[in-house]
Amino acid sequence: MAKKNQFLFPMILVTSLFFLWAFLHNINPILIPHLRKALQLNDMQSAFIDISVSFAYFVIAIPAGLFMHKFGYKKGIIFGLLLYALGALLFIPAASSRNYAFFLSAIFIIASGATFLETVANPYISVLGDKNTSEQRLNFAQSFNGVGAFLAPILGGQFILSGIEHTPAELKSMSPSQLSFYLQFEADTVKMPYIIIAGVVFLLIVLFLFTSLPEVKEDDSEVQGHATEFSAKVLRHRHLSMSVIAQLFYVGAQVGVGSFFIRYAKYVADMNEKNAAFLWGSVAMVGFMGGRFVGTFLMRYIKPAKLLSIYAAISIMLLIVAVTVKGNPALYSVAAIPFFMSIMFPTIFALGIKGLGEETKIASSFLVMAIIGGAIAPVAMGFIYDRTGSIQTAYIVPLVCFLVVLYFGLKGHKIVHLKN
Repeated sequence: MAKKNQFLFPMILVTSLFFLWAFLHNINPILIPHLRKALQLNDMQSAFIDISVSFAYFVIAIPAGLFMHKFGYKKGIIFGLLLYALGALLFIPAASSRNYAFFLSAIFIIASGATFLETVANPYISVLGDKNTSEQRLNFAQSFNGVGAFLAPILGGQFILSGIEHTPAELKSMSPSQLSFYLQFEADTVKMPYIIIAGVVFLLIVLFLFTSLPEVKEDDSEVQGHATEFSAKVLRHRHLSMSVIAQLFYVGAQVGVGSFFIRYAKYVADMNEKNAAFLWGSVAMVGFMGGRFVGTFLMRYIKPAKLLSIYAAISIMLLIVAVTVKGNPALYSVAAIPFFMSIMFPTIFALGIKGLGEETKIASSFLVMAIIGGAIAPVAMGFIYDRTGSIQTAYIVPLVCFLVVLYFGLKGHKIVHLKN
């Protein structure tokens, strides 16, 4: 009982971090159309918002793992929070200058901080307790990631999107001073939300500085052939390498489904941006959050890998509807997908690091690097959209991604013991 109490407050505090990277990922469906409008970007340019986030995860995950491997969990968290706060504050000069490169740099720095937080928090929650319930525990912690996932588009839609949607002809009719005033007004709406975000993150830094986090020693007993140095050799464990591939495709599906939803809603149901943002936040992301809690409960009765397979199969069926029909059936099929996506990231993660002992920290970096999938899938969707003129057809990309997740749930997660 004493050990459980020792872990309770650290677990609560670390769980709070899951909100932060959820907010980062799920504010992008708001930032993409908003900055496209405020900075007068084309579709390809606006996609660099997702690319900036995913590229940060790809290049920072290994340094984050090295940092954690050398300095431990707590210092990794504090450094990640500092980067996150710095990136949020850089939104203010980026908005004032209306410089897209500045915005992308700020987003990259926030994402770098989030990379540190994910690289630390996911394995830390997994090992902070009974190894037999690691998938349940990580899904429960990720449920609070769901809170950020549904609040981000709602708050972003309310405080960032203006609801003003001028036609190209109306913009052309404006004088240079009128156009400049309007674009600056649009750009400035991001300032206050990101000042508040930075303030919340600085508060978390203070809490972590004055909290003692136990450094947990991972158990090396379950899987053979361990190494303690930071090395890509960890990928020799088949269930880990398969989980990295599954995570790459899953994150691609998650980002692709969400980032194009506002455009998709306009295409299949002629829904305006504010209503689409509210639908994504109040229906899709509430479903995402609820799905985590439901999934955590169901894992008491259904093995995590089996539940993952069931949810992947349902997501595939929903996407078949999404790409073949129009109107509300198509719209609500896509809005329902996040409920079934909800358990995928933490379950793939927990199954991938299962039994890796001291190599858990090393493995975590490669699983976080897989978030680069969030840069690949939207580009593929944008390519299909440009070639076909149909954002609906582009949703074939996440459908293919979920087929890979389904395979991992059925076969790829199984641990193969290595020969000495």
